[in-house]
Amino acid sequence: MALHGVLNVNKPDGWTSHDVVQRLRSGLGIQKVGHAGTLDPHATGVLPILIGKGTKIAQYLLGWDKEYGAVLQLGQRTDTQDAWGTVLEESPVESLTEDRIRSVFSTFQGSVQQVPPMYSAVKIGGQPLYKKARRGETVDRPAKTVVIHDIEIQRLNIPEVAFRVVCSKGTYVRTLCEDIGNILQVGGHLKWLQRRRVGPIHVDQAVEIESLLGGLEFSRLDGAFWGLDQALEGFPAVEVDGDDARKVLHGNAISWDRVVNSYLEQKVSLMGDNLVRVKQKDGQLLALGRGPVFQSAKGGPVLAIETVFA
Repeated sequence: MALHGVLNVNKPDGWTSHDVVQRLRSGLGIQKVGHAGTLDPHATGVLPILIGKGTKIAQYLLGWDKEYGAVLQLGQRTDTQDAWGTVLEESPVESLTEDRIRSVFSTFQGSVQQVPPMYSAVKIGGQPLYKKARRGETVDRPAKTVVIHDIEIQRLNIPEVAFRVVCSKGTYVRTLCEDIGNILQVGGHLKWLQRRRVGPIHVDQAVEIESLLGGLEFSRLDGAFWGLDQALEGFPAVEVDGDDARKVLHGNAISWDRVVNSYLEQKVSLMGDNLVRVKQKDGQLLALGRGPVFQSAKGGPVLAIETVFA
């Protein structure tokens, strides 16, 4: 099956992201399968599955922003920051008001500091934190800056708060729920989570795993499968031809004055060291590169090749 690109899968509840990869690899008979952006086992929604040469572009997709639908349960703090952990503390919520909850939510708009949860894949000392947590260990974790682009309460029925959040990569919605609960002084955890969007990939176009394994053809996926060029179309394109195309496929840099600046037609300004799609004039995607990059050995700016799709 000569398919290369990104498959938009609706991850089922109870499956790890690795489970999905393994099941599709065996069920579809495709060896090169990966994913871009882990989802917790009990979360559902968009899981971008990388197929074939699509496994080469994971690093370029991880920076996409993400949108989630979530439910915060107030009044309980758990060791995993979600509903599937052990309850550590319970607090009454009778004193909470809608105005107070809305006020606290509004403070999480913009750049915020988050401490990664112990039950996460973040590595400290070369080992994922969740392995330490399973041994009952707790270690200091440095806070990191994440960006909450938008957060909106959609239903408020104390002690539950349903909300929508658009955030940068690396944001833990579990941690967001606990942090909000702590500021409200009653504790809180994540009760339900659905990833609705990863970059331009939406859950309403996602395909169910069972449909794929049941023989659904990729040609009938109605927007759930993205080829490499489509998945990377957020990056401006440049064109090469002839011998330069052959050099690109060998990973060789090309003098910048030989590159056709297709991005000018896209009204994208190029001001040095931009990540660009490198295409032949017939539209075939050859590689991802950076340019213009100055290389003294070349005597001027070049298109440097990062990832070849040959």
